[in-house]
Amino acid sequence: MEVQERIMDTAFSLFRQFGTRAITMNDIAERMGISKKTLYAHFIDKDDMVLQAISRFIYIINEESIADREKARDAIEELFLVMDMIDRRLRNMNPVILLDLQKFHARAWQVFIDYQNNTLAAMIRENMERGIREGVYRASLDIKILTQYRVHACMMCFQPEVFPGSYDMNKVQKVLLENFLYGVASLKGYQLIEEYKHLSQNK
Repeated sequence: MEVQERIMDTAFSLFRQFGTRAITMNDIAERMGISKKTLYAHFIDKDDMVLQAISRFIYIINEESIADREKARDAIEELFLVMDMIDRRLRNMNPVILLDLQKFHARAWQVFIDYQNNTLAAMIRENMERGIREGVYRASLDIKILTQYRVHACMMCFQPEVFPGSYDMNKVQKVLLENFLYGVASLKGYQLIEEYKHLSQNK
């Protein structure tokens, strides 16, 4: 299992830089210093490897998001912690990876869509419910509409037609999240945003 996980991590590292279409099984084997036969002992084919590598990455992201939620003092700090984690995990990721999944890897694409529409949407909804209970978000929020808005805003940085050229994907995510927070925050929440921003900038 350890070998398989190392293969998935190596494969995903290449996929995130160059997309899946540009990377062959030979590339992965050469990067690891192993034979293609070893790769095929753990994966049926490249499509299977993409599916498992993407599934593993989503699992890791989700587990870290849950850990951030549990240690956060409030709903706003939760989103700042998750933003820092996403910044680390998605740094230098090439947006072409999602286009490749959509075009060439239907099963992996479905795993991603299921995560977006179910797991991610649930976490966003629960964060807003938490924020309202804590008084850091406005009580009048339409949670259903804002959940959909936030889910799709999270994906915008992967769309080259929306942010063409030299946009920094992580900066896009931070700006969109920050503006979302200002939009949903109560006065108490606004003060917390300013506090967490100050702490983040001084790290």
